[in-house]
Amino acid sequence: MLAEHEFDRALVIVAHPDDAEFWAGGIIACWTDAGFAVTYCVLTNGETGGYNTSVPREDMARIRRAEQQQAAALLGVTDVRFFGLAEGELRVGDKQLRRELVRLIRQVRPQRVVTWSPEWNWQRFRSCHPDHRATGEITLSAIYPDAGNPFAHLPLREEEGLEAWTVREAWLINSPQANHYVDVTETFERKVAAVKLHHSQTGNRQNLAAELRDRIAANTAAAQLPAGRLAEEFQVVITG
Repeated sequence: MLAEHEFDRALVIVAHPDDAEFWAGGIIACWTDAGFAVTYCVLTNGETGGYNTSVPREDMARIRRAEQQQAAALLGVTDVRFFGLAEGELRVGDKQLRRELVRLIRQVRPQRVVTWSPEWNWQRFRSCHPDHRATGEITLSAIYPDAGNPFAHLPLREEEGLEAWTVREAWLINSPQANHYVDVTETFERKVAAVKLHHSQTGNRQNLAAELRDRIAANTAAAQLPAGRLAEEFQVVITG
């Protein structure tokens, strides 16, 4: 894995508003606290989410975008890119989306990319949304072979001046093959606060902090941390 001096930029590519906070809010806060730059890319509007049936669907995209900006800011992230795609319609073979992600990677030039695992995780079936798995597959394909290949998507280099960029690591969330755990005890309360800012999705959950704590409690033992500590889990893949 990258040494601390080799890392200063991360790109978080997720399917829906709130994905980043739910699954990686603790480590994102750790990174921004340490002075590392973090950029979000949210692919869909998340317009089919929420619990309140009285909220007009045409308002949901605007609501979720505002919530995402507020939650990101709480974690120290000021650069949030919205692709505005329709929820539930991400496709692995979408060449245009893959090219847009190559453009973004070459613009941001991150050493680390955090994204969804493209694999089914049978222990967390309901976290394996088709948008999640498609996001992981498209993002990893954009990382390799495209982003680092100067001859892929030539107009990006010849017309926009975006030179090839090799991402060094991919940190996959919801992977069935987790191999890396990060102690986020000190930033857990900020993670909870950030998730709460997605009120359209979590406003009906009275014990959200306890739910989030229970969700990652098993990671404590896996990470060989003392009782009471909290960890987020990832599959770290060396990509460059």
